[in-house]
Amino acid sequence: MLKKGLAWTACAIASPLPVRARAEQPIKIGMVEPLTGVYAALAESEIAGARLAIDEINHGGGILGRETQLLVADSGNDIMTGVEKTRRLIDQDQVDFIAGNVNSAVALAMTQVTAEKRKLQIVTGGHTDEITGSQCSWNVFRVCKSTTMEANAIAEVLIEKFGARWYFLTPDYVYGQTLQAAFELKLRQHGGAWAGDSLPLGTVDYSQTLINAEAFHPDVLIDLMAGEDQVNSLTQIAGFGLAANMAVGGALFELETVLSVPDAARAGWWTMEWWWNQPDVPGIKTFDAAIRSRTGKAASARSWFGYAGIRTIAQIANQEKSLDAVVLARALEGYTLPADIALDPNRASFRAADHELMSTILVGEVHPPGADPFDVFTAHVRVEGEKAEGPDAARACRLAFPS
Repeated sequence: MLKKGLAWTACAIASPLPVRARAEQPIKIGMVEPLTGVYAALAESEIAGARLAIDEINHGGGILGRETQLLVADSGNDIMTGVEKTRRLIDQDQVDFIAGNVNSAVALAMTQVTAEKRKLQIVTGGHTDEITGSQCSWNVFRVCKSTTMEANAIAEVLIEKFGARWYFLTPDYVYGQTLQAAFELKLRQHGGAWAGDSLPLGTVDYSQTLINAEAFHPDVLIDLMAGEDQVNSLTQIAGFGLAANMAVGGALFELETVLSVPDAARAGWWTMEWWWNQPDVPGIKTFDAAIRSRTGKAASARSWFGYAGIRTIAQIANQEKSLDAVVLARALEGYTLPADIALDPNRASFRAADHELMSTILVGEVHPPGADPFDVFTAHVRVEGEKAEGPDAARACRLAFPS
């Protein structure tokens, strides 16, 4: 259904094993994602992980003994559409929880709706700092990392290896702006210099931007684009041969994107928020195999985002024996994810001060595939979430629970 680009789908996952109280209404989780547009591949992976989670939840007896269903809506990278679809899921479809969105601006707008409607929301894929920073909300928890965490994890590695003169290719909306600002802060600390171009979503031709970059003579060309925009930009960077004169890298170069670029563009130093090839982490191999059997591809960070977000909802609801958003939000503050959900070499928990998940970031090199076609990244450094975020990061967040 995703491949057909439907703007609205309601996808109920049937329970493979008997669930008690079938006469009762099912528990419904609404997921709003950009199923169309430049982030569609990332959204599809998040939904694949969420579907696996729903399957496992129902195998284990559902939520509060009731069958659990996933309803998916397409936000199409549009804020107003995302808000409208969130309201429709809550008011019309009567969902109990909300999850999503890959697009940071949409995810942030959705939080205003869910706070008003008193629904627990798990942000699976929107990275902008504001979600757990200046615009944090009592009912909102985030699985993916903040832009500050991304920048802090890799910035000094890039500076030490290549230098502190950078040129940015940045998507011109809240995600790109906050991510570049976090990188700029690190450059200032090292006396660096920078320039760059802000580009709208859906940019196809990067030739003028790459001419500008070459003229600046940077040590590092920092590509902060995402999804199809990153595919196009990195393909053209390789075509221009810029890597012969400068390093290429940045924050996220996600598995979905790596698989979509030519081998010449599979290079540079990047972060991964989760990676399938960590043989020393229990449970990852099983999760990866389950995703491969469903999608034909290795599990990505995005599929883990969707999986962890939905599994966490069920875990906390069953623990507290409640669907009340206030009760569940208070229980999630400081909550440590069970190992079979976290799939992390370190402890993964929601920081009470801002509801950001403190989990491991991997820093390493992207490369052409090995024997496994999905073996395209080698992690060299594991950065714990608390170290990447820093002790003062939660100061911008002021959480106010309803009475």
